[in-house]
Amino acid sequence: MDNKHFNIWNKVCAALAFVVSAVTYLLTIEPTASFWDCGEFIASSYKLEVGHPPGNPVFQLIARLFTLFSEGQGAAVAVNAMSAICSALTIFFLYLTIVFLVKRIVKREDDGSYALSSAITIFASGLVGALAYCFSDTFWFSAVEGEVYAMSSLFTAAVFWAMTKWYDQADEPHSLRWIVLIAFLMGLSIGVHLLNLLTIPCLFFLFYFRKKEDGRYSFWQLAGVFLLSCVVLLLVMAFIQYLPKTAAFFDRIFVNGFHLPFNSGAAFFMVLLLLLCFVGIYLSWKKDKVWLNTVILCFTTLVIGFSIFSIVIIRSSVKTPTNEYQPDNPYTLVRYLGREQYGSNPLIYGQTYDAAYELEDSWYWAPMGDRYIKARGQVHPVYDSKTKMLFPRMWSSDERHRDFYDWYVYDGASRPRSVNVDGRSY
Repeated sequence: MDNKHFNIWNKVCAALAFVVSAVTYLLTIEPTASFWDCGEFIASSYKLEVGHPPGNPVFQLIARLFTLFSEGQGAAVAVNAMSAICSALTIFFLYLTIVFLVKRIVKREDDGSYALSSAITIFASGLVGALAYCFSDTFWFSAVEGEVYAMSSLFTAAVFWAMTKWYDQADEPHSLRWIVLIAFLMGLSIGVHLLNLLTIPCLFFLFYFRKKEDGRYSFWQLAGVFLLSCVVLLLVMAFIQYLPKTAAFFDRIFVNGFHLPFNSGAAFFMVLLLLLCFVGIYLSWKKDKVWLNTVILCFTTLVIGFSIFSIVIIRSSVKTPTNEYQPDNPYTLVRYLGREQYGSNPLIYGQTYDAAYELEDSWYWAPMGDRYIKARGQVHPVYDSKTKMLFPRMWSSDERHRDFYDWYVYDGASRPRSVNVDGRSY
């Protein structure tokens, strides 16, 4: 089978995978809101309200587009149908990705084409793999309800597929546009779910394997690629955290120092940042610095994609009925994105459950009148460093958990409580 006919049949099979999965999901979607967060997502998307932290503006905007074709109670069906379409597109990209991988296993003919049996093997592998995932219990369950995981899976599949397109076209002019597209999709995916960022190590390995097609890999080279990908992942996580914080800092200067309205400083910072990015793009292009130009382009598209979170401030400012955390200014948006209300668990390093502690006040900037002021936040326990360890297994201060820990450690016997100088037991 020559390459022309191979590509035609490949597209036909990809379309078949999409149609089969789309029909399956659309016929089995939830007729209304299902369990967990689905009701909130449907309601907040229908009227573009502010849901629970850290928000999902991309999901809400696309879901809102789907609800425009429905009326009243049909909004739930419309949002569920959106999840079905997103999941079907995920299967579509999964098929193309499997074909990309299998093509590197199946032997080609001398002229670069595939024998009929080899082509059938490739198409069958793609269809079997994609449809097996299509009908898997977990994915099917998420595909028919108004949750973020269907759209998050679509972004993940699309990003990996885009990297395979770069892999095939790496030696062609303008192939780096696929890398820029990936950065933009990642910026948008943050407005759905952070799961997409876990593809970064995979993308780095694909890039490495494409540049080292001689197959001569060493353990230390592979370890270096993995560590570099982890560094980039941490940089993206820092970008998510510190970009809003920097915008909030500028906003405080403009509001408290220049007596300008709230959000003016954040808007100025974003315009300044994008202007600097465009200057960097132009200068790197003029000096023919290809990789520097690509890095700046990727950063710029990441910023543009992430800027979708400005929708949260805009909608919160109009006081929507559902307005969780009321993030109508950059400082509150920082706390909203940081999910402060959920607290934190010492997964890597922390205290034991019976550790002594002292309470410490926390402070944060909050809007009051026409300026920002320092407001008292929640009190936080400060634990004795002697009671901290790596990977603490028993750390929860919940009374039920403490009782279980005592039972587990003391073999069913109750342990007497210790008492602080202020009479507080621990």
